[in-house]
Amino acid sequence: MASTTLSNESGATPLATETAAPAPGGAAPRKAALASWIGSAVEYYDFFIYGTAAALVFGKIFFPAFDPAAGTIAAFATFGVGYVTRPIGALLLGHIGDRHGRKKVLTLTLLLMGLATFLVGCLPTYHQVGLWAPGLLVVLRMFQGLSAAGEQAGANSMTLEHAPADKRAFYTSFTLSGTQAGLILATLVFLPVSALPEEQLLAWGWRIPFFLSAVVVMIGFWVRRTLPETPAFEHQAAEGKAARRPLVELARHHKACVLRVILGALVAVVSTVFSVYTLSYAVNTMHLPRAAMLTLLVCANLVALCAIPLFAALSDRIGRKPVFIAGALGSGLLAWPYLWAIAHANMPLVFACGLLLSGVVYSAANGVWPALYGEMFNTRVRLSGMAVGTQLGFALAGFAPTICAALQGNDPGNWVPVAAFVTAAAGAAALTVATCRETCRTPMAELGKQV
Repeated sequence: MASTTLSNESGATPLATETAAPAPGGAAPRKAALASWIGSAVEYYDFFIYGTAAALVFGKIFFPAFDPAAGTIAAFATFGVGYVTRPIGALLLGHIGDRHGRKKVLTLTLLLMGLATFLVGCLPTYHQVGLWAPGLLVVLRMFQGLSAAGEQAGANSMTLEHAPADKRAFYTSFTLSGTQAGLILATLVFLPVSALPEEQLLAWGWRIPFFLSAVVVMIGFWVRRTLPETPAFEHQAAEGKAARRPLVELARHHKACVLRVILGALVAVVSTVFSVYTLSYAVNTMHLPRAAMLTLLVCANLVALCAIPLFAALSDRIGRKPVFIAGALGSGLLAWPYLWAIAHANMPLVFACGLLLSGVVYSAANGVWPALYGEMFNTRVRLSGMAVGTQLGFALAGFAPTICAALQGNDPGNWVPVAAFVTAAAGAAALTVATCRETCRTPMAELGKQV
């Protein structure tokens, strides 16, 4: 894929030209970052407790008619279904966000995710209602996917447009730090639940994390309800320049940037393989201690909470591209020793490689992409561009655990194809970002323009 081909379509139509909005200032950037952090933590607590449950229990209570390997693949497939509906949610919520404002999207996504997650905890099992159980599970997972599609793009757009010009990556990274916090919270909730006897875990224990989502959603809604709209969007709306058909404008004038975001988002394969597939592989296949693997997830994400803003701040100094590329390539390489360690039940090496992979190296790419992708678009289509691009790319990441389980098959030692798959996805993301325009010092009003 040649960079000249991509760059020819990166500009905007004259209709998309922006005049400079008032510069962000005061406490607004910090409040936007905090609201994004808390909202993302809430959203992804809900989203990731599903992944943990899919790895540990869903195969047994929703797909007991399958043999264990097939049941695991089926449970992972329901996890991936949430990523199938994400592009649909991106189209819908992207339009709302670019047409009517970022705040409306962030409120809608929070309430939709919370309701769907709570209802998962209310579902009957396969033994109680037969095929209705996995069918209803899939439907609710689809609604989770619709919500998640607008959450990160909305929060990233909100924070980016509130941030000071020289700290855009640092402030937008709080959205991803919130995502990590959500995963930590989800894992911490599952730690005592997973310690229950198997019979109690499968009977009622797995429902507790889903019921608790009602509490965390109320907290997130309370924080976000007072957040002001972004200066950039308000400025455009006041001048009558908000896009009436943002998706049409995006398709006509920003196809290359959307393609870049899709391929760059493939780096998320690292995250879903680490948090879902390797958890199942280690616990269910290699019989490593469940509590130890959940503890590793928590520790890796605690490290990431610190690493993500540091890498983002670094990209404000040296540029988005070198930080992202180093993180993506490093993650692809570290997948090999991490999977080898699991296959050989070497717990010290599992912890060392896991912390380095997910906590440190992946955080370089993960902390930078909110600014990197958002700066490819102007205010008129920013939320749509980020939402559509990331969610199409994340769709492969959502099915990565299913793909990995299929690649491994019934051979516990067949981890090499899985490592190769992760490396290929991360390498494709790095190669794509190498073709991008560097935007760390580009003024807000100049973002999204042809070079």
